[in-house]
Amino acid sequence: MKRIVIVVFLISQAIWAQVQFEARVSKNTLALNERLRIDFYMNFDGDNFNEPTFEGFRVIAGPSQQVSQSWVNGRSSFEKMYSYFLIPNHKGNITIKSATIEYEGKVYKSAPIKINVTDAIQQQADPNDVTVSADNNIYLVADISNGNPYINEPITVVYKLYFSYNIGITNWRELNKPKYNNFWSQNIDIKQLVAEDGMFKGEKYRYVVLRKTVLYPQKSGKLSIEPLSLDIDVQLPTNRRDIFGRMQITEGNKRVSAGSKTINVKALPEAGKPADFSGAVGNFDFKVTPSKTSLKNGESLDLVVSVTGKGNLKLFTLPKPVVPNALEMYDAVHNEKVETPLSGMTGSIADSYTIVPQYKGSYPIKPLQFSYFDLGTKSYKTISSPEIVIDVLDGPTDTQTVANNSNKQQVVVPNQFKYIKTKTELTSAKEDDFLGSNLFYGLLFVPFLLLPIIILAKKKKEAIDSDVFGNRIKANNRLAKKYLGEAKKQLANKEPFYVALEKAMHNFLKAKLHIETSEMSKENIQELLLNKGAEPQVVTDFINLTENCEFARYAPASSTSIQEDFDKAVMIISKLEKQIN
Repeated sequence: MKRIVIVVFLISQAIWAQVQFEARVSKNTLALNERLRIDFYMNFDGDNFNEPTFEGFRVIAGPSQQVSQSWVNGRSSFEKMYSYFLIPNHKGNITIKSATIEYEGKVYKSAPIKINVTDAIQQQADPNDVTVSADNNIYLVADISNGNPYINEPITVVYKLYFSYNIGITNWRELNKPKYNNFWSQNIDIKQLVAEDGMFKGEKYRYVVLRKTVLYPQKSGKLSIEPLSLDIDVQLPTNRRDIFGRMQITEGNKRVSAGSKTINVKALPEAGKPADFSGAVGNFDFKVTPSKTSLKNGESLDLVVSVTGKGNLKLFTLPKPVVPNALEMYDAVHNEKVETPLSGMTGSIADSYTIVPQYKGSYPIKPLQFSYFDLGTKSYKTISSPEIVIDVLDGPTDTQTVANNSNKQQVVVPNQFKYIKTKTELTSAKEDDFLGSNLFYGLLFVPFLLLPIIILAKKKKEAIDSDVFGNRIKANNRLAKKYLGEAKKQLANKEPFYVALEKAMHNFLKAKLHIETSEMSKENIQELLLNKGAEPQVVTDFINLTENCEFARYAPASSTSIQEDFDKAVMIISKLEKQIN
């Protein structure tokens, strides 16, 4: 029995003497505007305590050290504790890393602690606080201009910080920026924060406008706007006074949140919706304007499709014109002149198409229609452009050859013995069964063998089709080769030759420099070619030859000079192919 008592006593002494070093927190889940207390507890007098970095938190107090030692029934106990007060910087799961301390030549580590930080909550004022509480004197408010808009109807969110006259604000930091999921958003810059007087909850406050945002909802239903949260440094008056009788000021901290907002977005009405409606909402004017309607062969014109007004100008596409096959139309150059004040987008957008005629004649461009939803009348409106006729005054004629004898009746000599076979082919009366034959198994398994090939071919085609930029380069390359071949065929005809040569060189530039017709200025071409590694002399020859094409069409030229210009173009393009990176 005595042996058992001795063993139990020794075990209890070993447990009591065990070294303990651990981190203890006041709570494992706290709101964004709450404080966290963390204590690093140890039952020994260690040295060289190293606190963790507290990533994701800001230390507002600490470290404070507490030491206690006592004797109970002849046994000594020792406790030592380092305490900190923290506030989180953001929401989410944050890990407080290990702290370290040394004792009797060994280094001990505390276990990491995970803290879950949630949205900010409403806090009650501390009745024991001797200062003026910031809880009832600072408010962050999100003013929504319209809580029930249509899809693509602009609304504004203005964030205002209200604060009472008896506190001061020295600094503020954004903890959580609002997220506008399912909205197109545009922030409006505020150059200077100005405090103004205003009313809030029936009382006078000062306020500053911190942020202004214009939103365009992109889907119907209830859409949420996540809150803006701030960490604010404040100056609070106290009940204490200095020796001169002046009120003493203490520094404080306050976390505020504007709260989550819900917008109930209405869908656009289906009744009366035009078939060509592309999502335009607002009040607009629509025009289709050609740069000219009469031109010579080899000249080009610009057809501008434009919309001006107020509405979601950046969020819809313009209608595309349809031209006859005799007019070659290049890809559009998109231009936007749009401003976004607090009331919403205003300005103009335009697509400019370069059109080059191929044959002599008159060619109509069909009217275009543009439909939009008018917020003023809550109805759809459609604007139609007039028909535009392009007159090409000279050039080759696009004709169709009609047989002279198309109206004559043709005599068909019947073949009386057409269906009488002259040779007999005998077949066996006993035929093999189709089921189980080689043909049967071939037809059965061939679709399964072809399936992987079809899938790979489809994926390759989708990849090629999705490469819009690469397809445009390939198209320009094909046009360059096409017109260079056309120029070679027209060596005997001066004017068609230089027209085709000029087109070949322009399309070569488009393919190699990735530029559009509107960007083809002499300075821009020279700069881009030199940046791509082309030699200066080759660049100069290319620009000179391009500029001479227009002049050479109307100037006297011999077949020898035309051949020289063609050879020079081939040589320059060949050199640029090798030199451009």
